[in-house]
Amino acid sequence: MHSEIDLEKLSQILKVDTKNKELFITAFTHRSFLNEHPGYPNPSNERLEFLGDAVLQLLSSEYLYHKYPEKPEGDLTNYRAAIVNTQSLAAESRRLGYGEFLLLSHGEEATGGRNREYILANTFEAVLGALYKEKGLDVCREFVVRELLYKMDDIVQNNAYKDAKSTFQEFSQEKYGITPVYEVLESWGADHEKTFKVGVYLGKKLVGEGEGRSKQKAEQAAALNAIDKVKLV
Repeated sequence: MHSEIDLEKLSQILKVDTKNKELFITAFTHRSFLNEHPGYPNPSNERLEFLGDAVLQLLSSEYLYHKYPEKPEGDLTNYRAAIVNTQSLAAESRRLGYGEFLLLSHGEEATGGRNREYILANTFEAVLGALYKEKGLDVCREFVVRELLYKMDDIVQNNAYKDAKSTFQEFSQEKYGITPVYEVLESWGADHEKTFKVGVYLGKKLVGEGEGRSKQKAEQAAALNAIDKVKLV
């Protein structure tokens, strides 16, 4: 199974000369794959995701602190939330082609797991965690600035950092006189680690969908999806 990770190709994508094949196999191993391969020697990517999340929070905070010296803490927090949310990270994973490296169960594969937002977003963090373990913080900083933070200016200029639910509610009330309603469409996973799929409706019309590890995150993702569809930002 190890041959499924082409380390040379991955190095070209990351623009980093990676050496630790086992580490990056782990970074792309989804929990579902282990359920089908109980004897598989590598763990899932969840611990690397945990580490990568912390690295990402630090590096994005550091970047914003220096880039916007006049901005208050509240604005910086909103900027950071906009750049590290599920939709944003998934978009970069998709652009980098992470989906093709994923080790997934047949069921996850059959239901579009390679393009599923929350899986791709988690994989972005897991790969960053692997980069941190192998190469350290300076390489991670260069990577995050190049592959994620490049779009910060656009987010600020387009006001895309504002709370997505509030922004979409203001828009829909002003344009249609309707308050958006959010409904859970689907949920899966164990009780302590559920993933939610939420739809946002204007009247009876479904105008956006989003996924997240909590209902609140899924609602924000659905609002962002709706905003993107109406080209509000």
